[in-house]
Amino acid sequence: MENKKVKIVECPRDAMQGLRDFIPTATKAAYINSLLKVGFDTVDFGSFVSPKAMPQMRDTEEVLLQLDAGATNTKLLAIVANYRGAQTATGFKEISQLGFPLSVSETFQQRNTNKRIEEAIQEVKSIHTLCESKGKQLVVYLSMAFGNPYGDVYTPELVSGFVKELVATGIATIAFSDTVGVATPDMVYDLLSAHVPQFSQTVFGVHLHSRPGEEKEKVHAALEAGCRRFDGALLGFGGCPMARDELVGNLATENLISILEKTGYILDLDKEALNEAAKMATGVFYG
Repeated sequence: MENKKVKIVECPRDAMQGLRDFIPTATKAAYINSLLKVGFDTVDFGSFVSPKAMPQMRDTEEVLLQLDAGATNTKLLAIVANYRGAQTATGFKEISQLGFPLSVSETFQQRNTNKRIEEAIQEVKSIHTLCESKGKQLVVYLSMAFGNPYGDVYTPELVSGFVKELVATGIATIAFSDTVGVATPDMVYDLLSAHVPQFSQTVFGVHLHSRPGEEKEKVHAALEAGCRRFDGALLGFGGCPMARDELVGNLATENLISILEKTGYILDLDKEALNEAAKMATGVFYG
């Protein structure tokens, strides 16, 4: 195995955003600060989107002001859904990455960002130019990359068309997102293996929403196909509230870590800090 290093992106934003009861700002900040001590490559901590669309994330700017971002090498990533949100996010020196959800499903793009796919792609290009001018990196999450529940047209070739346009635009990191947990291990392997060797200068990640017991085979399939960037959330909480009423949980970070370490990958994490963060997660998500 040539590359034994794997990047883990911890996603408290994704875990929290669908919760009905508002999590106090101080609680959010304390939890994210505990995650910043673990040694994750990146923490997806918040989003600069309409408070009406995502009320749980309405205090992202206030949370950011309480984070100890300067005391860690962990990168902070914020999700944006339009150019205005990107302008706000790029104004903070602590944020190094912006994430944009670009769907291969027309229905989901409308539900998630109130845009047609064609409009969203133009938005990606504008935000990428802005990020380059501000010294930030844009990560594009290809939502519904493994299928959708709406009956919209889906083929792997359709996804490849998106990838080619994003690579041509200059997007350096693309995350295939299983927004509703429909991917099989074979689908994960096939989609990644079709792109990782072909676009060697691009980092391909996976953001898998999975049910318990399905994680190991999907992670192994992604690794075998050359994926070295994985999103997860402690306790496997959360999912996308715009996808459908029933949330499919995120890939549980603790399980992801176990799978990776047993397979021989180097993570360089502070396990004591990880345990403390997991304890805090229990309080945040289960009260």
